[in-house]
Amino acid sequence: MGVPLTPVSTPDAPGAIGPYSQAIKAGGFLFASGQIPLDPTTGTVTEGGITAQAHQVLQNLGAVLKGAGISYDRVVKTTVYLADMADFPAVNEVYATYFPAPAPARVTIQAAGLPRNVLVEIDLVAYLG
Repeated sequence: MGVPLTPVSTPDAPGAIGPYSQAIKAGGFLFASGQIPLDPTTGTVTEGGITAQAHQVLQNLGAVLKGAGISYDRVVKTTVYLADMADFPAVNEVYATYFPAPAPARVTIQAAGLPRNVLVEIDLVAYLG
C-alpha cells in the first residue's frame, strides 16, 4: 500500500489552472506546486516588477502553507524559477524576509518561459511534523 496523499487547497492562493493540486501532503511532508504572482482574488498578474511579483508569489505560498496548518519555518526546500537571472539579487532580498534562519535549501534557475510571462515562480517542500 502506498503513502496516503492528501490535497491541500485554499481560496487564499490562486487555484490550480490545470490537472494538479495547490499542494499535496504525503509521508510527513507538504509538496507545494509552483506559485506565480497572481492575485488570488482577481486572478491578474501582479504589476510593479520583480520585487512586487516576488512578494506576491511568497504570499501565495504562505497561504498554501497556512492552508496546510504550517508556516514558513517548516519549509525545507524551494525551487525559484526566474525569467531573468539578473533579477536574482532583488528576489534574494524579498525571499530573505519570508524565511527564518536556517533558510531552506534552494535551487534557482533561469527558465526559458514562465506561465503568463511572469518574472518569477517558486515551489516548495515543507515538513509537517
